[in-house]
Amino acid sequence: MAQFGTVFCDTYVSARFSDGRWQEPTMQALAPIEIHPAAHVFHYASTCFEGFKAYRWEDGNARIFRLKDHVARMQKSAASLRLPVPDADLLAGMVEQLVANLADDIPPPPSSLYLRPTLIGTEENIGAAAAPSRDALLFVIASPVGDYFSGGAKTLKLLVDDEHARTTDQLGSTKTGGNYAAALGPTLDAKAEYGVDQVLFCPNGNVQETGAANFLLISDSEIITKPLDSSFLHGITRDSVLKLAADNGYKVSERNFTVEELLTLIATHEAALSGTAATLSAVGGLVYRGKEFTVRDGSPGANTQKLSAALQAIQNGSAEDTHGWLTQV
Repeated sequence: MAQFGTVFCDTYVSARFSDGRWQEPTMQALAPIEIHPAAHVFHYASTCFEGFKAYRWEDGNARIFRLKDHVARMQKSAASLRLPVPDADLLAGMVEQLVANLADDIPPPPSSLYLRPTLIGTEENIGAAAAPSRDALLFVIASPVGDYFSGGAKTLKLLVDDEHARTTDQLGSTKTGGNYAAALGPTLDAKAEYGVDQVLFCPNGNVQETGAANFLLISDSEIITKPLDSSFLHGITRDSVLKLAADNGYKVSERNFTVEELLTLIATHEAALSGTAATLSAVGGLVYRGKEFTVRDGSPGANTQKLSAALQAIQNGSAEDTHGWLTQV
């Protein structure tokens, strides 16, 4: 299958906000969107999005994973950017309508249909740097995706940056493109200089997150991760893994920890990044102040694999969904 996120279904759904209200959603053929060059999104970055998946089960029906939670997070993102906030039923209905329409395009597990709702400000006003966009476009596109590790799982190497934050505290928990843009330059620089995959941002020496994923430490009995605050993204996969870990008897420790403690803990704890694409991605090494550190023996750990498999089993229907995370379409 093609590179993740580069193939798209030929249908999408959209709705516009104008004159103070949302218009009825329309299903249409996927094509370029015509937007005025003065649109608010181009000049003042008024945009947010979500990313999650739908799975096709053996019974032929589709299930969307944690739809309500992603809708709620997008509403919070929209509110933080002062964009028109989509009604929960409107956005969820658009996603369900699209998934129902594309049911035959959902590949069987471990592949899935990746869904990307996006909201952009479209008011035509280049003098609105200190004003919100009164017009907006909400749309949902879909991409059939394969197993993220189709070539076999590998461990990641991270550069530990103990000076910079991924983004600002005001927008840290907002899923907006600007946050990813802020992390892109430092990540590319780190790849070129140190041969790493990602940067683990640890402002003032406090472990936070990477440019696109939350960070977890996992032992045979415990998971350690930074507690939720406004400085970083509240990952749905992170939350799912923590809940499953608690179900399986792990102690869940949501607490702050420093780079110094991190370098001590990797002798006994596995390290992983959590996100929609790969669920849990094992970290095998860290680079800090020019020195390389191996996480345990450098290979994917049994606990990371166990928790990832437990989550994927719920998503593909081979394990019971005791948390009510799946929406059948």
